[in-house]
Amino acid sequence: MKAILIDDEPLARAFVRECLQAYPQVSIVAECDNGFEGLKAIQQHVPDLVFLDIQMPKITGFELLELLEDAPAVIFTTAFDEYALKAFEAHAVDYLLKPFSTDRFAKAMEKFLDGAAQERQKAAAQDLVRHTAPGPQGARIVIRDGGRIRIIPWDAVHYLEAADDYVKIHTADGTFLKNRTLGFYEGALPAEEFVRTHRSYLVNVAEITRIDPYEKESHLALLRCGARVPVSRSGYTRLRAVLGL
Repeated sequence: MKAILIDDEPLARAFVRECLQAYPQVSIVAECDNGFEGLKAIQQHVPDLVFLDIQMPKITGFELLELLEDAPAVIFTTAFDEYALKAFEAHAVDYLLKPFSTDRFAKAMEKFLDGAAQERQKAAAQDLVRHTAPGPQGARIVIRDGGRIRIIPWDAVHYLEAADDYVKIHTADGTFLKNRTLGFYEGALPAEEFVRTHRSYLVNVAEITRIDPYEKESHLALLRCGARVPVSRSGYTRLRAVLGL
């Protein structure tokens, strides 16, 4: 079995490496100290297991997993506090809370080596990522743009639009797709800056230049970029509250 260690702390990687000596069936094929290098290594080696830190330079562990089409099994290594770890427990994702012992490591490996549980662990990790709001690193969205990684700050987003199982992110540099729901971003973005104007639209309030009446009790929001975004009756009420009208 192939494993990759992704952690910006050399001592943490060294301890995992030492613990893995007890598992000759597992071979470490790469070690990485940031999310960018980790993403490349996963794509190159297609590992069975990744030991993944969460808070790292460049991109977080969650952002890395978002960029993968087919993620491997993951054991998170994290310094998150007990409150934050409830999210891991709720999704049945295994994690090692730093500093962890060899006994705790052995329990995580026992869980991984249970072949019947591996697919469940993969699904659980992806479910956790889909439902976890961005961490402290960022008021941003990380996406794959062809072969590149693009980091979009929140304030560069004009508006977001629901598109089946995806969200279209409209910016001055173009429109990008993200495999999330509009409801996720409504909960993750600051409510005083982004308003759900319609069931399919979430708008950056700073981009609105005018709100015009439209059919019946609906309106249209005109944005600086020239886009015209629908505003439902309830969306208009929310906009008025945020704008203090």
